[in-house]
Amino acid sequence: MLKLYDCSTAPSPRRARMFLAEKGLEWETVEIDLRTGEHLGEAYRKVHPGGMVPALEHDGHVITENLAIAAYVEALHPEPALLGSTALEKARVAEWNARCEMGGLMAIAEALRNSSPHMKDRALPGPRPVPQIPELAERGRMRLAWWFKAMERRLADNDYMAGDFYSLADITATVTFDFSKWIKEQPGDDHPHCQAYMARMRERTSYSL
Repeated sequence: MLKLYDCSTAPSPRRARMFLAEKGLEWETVEIDLRTGEHLGEAYRKVHPGGMVPALEHDGHVITENLAIAAYVEALHPEPALLGSTALEKARVAEWNARCEMGGLMAIAEALRNSSPHMKDRALPGPRPVPQIPELAERGRMRLAWWFKAMERRLADNDYMAGDFYSLADITATVTFDFSKWIKEQPGDDHPHCQAYMARMRERTSYSL
């Protein structure tokens, strides 16, 4: 049985939950409370020394980072192929997942972690205290605006991030669009393709996880 160290309110472990659900798998959940700092406690850091979620435990091994978890699960359960089937599909999934992660998800995290009073000295994830830099919050918002524009162009001609099939890149995009609410940013009237895309994504069973 797969065991997922999770936090139901955080965007990063949601990506792992959605991936497992899209595979049609069952798993055991271990909820880690980020608000109380459980992820930085001694017990959880024996699971993941970096003190971050998600982490996936299986057959006595712990896998961290969403890309690694996805690669591991896909190797065990190839269908449906969420990382692509052909060489080109695999490249497109990796390409657009990276663009969503770096251009969108990380931009929001940069804005949130450098502005929220609740994240004082938590400007970067992990066990080390890192002070906030307000200018980085503004840069994060600017990067997110660029990402919205890039997604609008991509979705004008594609139903999904990697082309004509659902993939890990769509999981990352979906979570990113939702995560942007945390900094009170969302695609507006000038992003109709982004809005239509998210309407389709909300129809998937995995979206509610």
